[in-house]
Amino acid sequence: MTTERFTFPGHDGSELAARLDMPEGPHLATALFAHCFTCSKDIHAARRISGRLAAMGLAVLRFDFTGLGHSEGEFANTTFTTNVDDLVAAAGALKDRGMAPDLLIGHSLGGAAVLRAAGQIPSARAVVTLSAPFDPDHVTRNFGGALDRIEQEGSAEVDLGGRPVRIGQAFVRDVAAAKLAPAIAGLNRALLVMHAPRDEIVGIDNAREIFVAAKHPKSFVTLDDADHLISDASDAEYAAEVISAWARRYLDLTPPAPPRGAPEGIVRVSEADADGFLQDIQSGPEHHVLADEPEAHGGTNRGMSPYGFLSAGLGACTSMTIRMYARRKGWPLAHVRVDVSHDKVHAQDAGGKSGSKVDAFHRVIRLEGDLDADQRERLLEIADKCPVHQTLERENVIKTELAED
Repeated sequence: MTTERFTFPGHDGSELAARLDMPEGPHLATALFAHCFTCSKDIHAARRISGRLAAMGLAVLRFDFTGLGHSEGEFANTTFTTNVDDLVAAAGALKDRGMAPDLLIGHSLGGAAVLRAAGQIPSARAVVTLSAPFDPDHVTRNFGGALDRIEQEGSAEVDLGGRPVRIGQAFVRDVAAAKLAPAIAGLNRALLVMHAPRDEIVGIDNAREIFVAAKHPKSFVTLDDADHLISDASDAEYAAEVISAWARRYLDLTPPAPPRGAPEGIVRVSEADADGFLQDIQSGPEHHVLADEPEAHGGTNRGMSPYGFLSAGLGACTSMTIRMYARRKGWPLAHVRVDVSHDKVHAQDAGGKSGSKVDAFHRVIRLEGDLDADQRERLLEIADKCPVHQTLERENVIKTELAED
């Protein structure tokens, strides 16, 4: 993933700071991400979801609303309506680049904002909300006794998660008047609602009301034990994975033809966590898996190890080759299972002459069905014809080069 930083004018002309996360391969679609109330574009959930979507070919724009993060302007002068206007301006900035957004994603109050803004962004075909309130006025419940001061003095500082934030009277009055039900009912786009049952900031009832108000197609997925900010890395990864899988159903993610010399296309491996070893592995927009190392080796154990993938390739190819042969022969093979283990052993233990160590793969093949002894023996021989098996036994050439900046 490559990231471009730029600014664009918001609702009042203030320059809003944005990050455009671009796929390292073909650009298949574009998403626009709206962060939570008083947060920024750089919260963990936004970064992880952007990275995951970029790995599957979506460009993702995330930006700071007016007066927040690195954006210009006074937050105390903003309202829910100006947030919506900033979103529409962000969509316009993308359209000017020939990248009008196909997918809108909003977290918390940002989720309410994308529901309201969707009607003004005709290119959007799908909308995702994360921990979003059904009633934008819900956010004022966190203001406590400051509400009276805001009404009397025009603005007041509110403590939000240990941070003093100045809230203006216009904001309070605007969210009080904002009603999302008509916008949700008239959304006319695919909707995915994600929410945690134990969310203590925005209760799960909000998700129910959003879901009930929306027309089909609509989906609901629980975030289980996630907190409101989706701050745990595993929860953010889960949300990213669900969104990417769901979006494929509603967005046209047709990849270009594979390059010459790579008939199956390019498998792209991108680092997902610079502090550990987690990797995104993407093969076209359809296929995604995670690679990792065990915790004992400094990883987080959220995916197979590289050697695990190598063993999986051998096992899958073996099973497919056996099935192909049995199908062609019309033999009654009911099921195939291949167990593969990998180790490094001394060459002489593997039948070699050298004293050095070599890689040893041990396959145990289970064949089910009314097969006679000759058929079983022949299928065992066919297992060695597996192309991956033959690739591993041959000398291989790996050419490596640095990509241009």
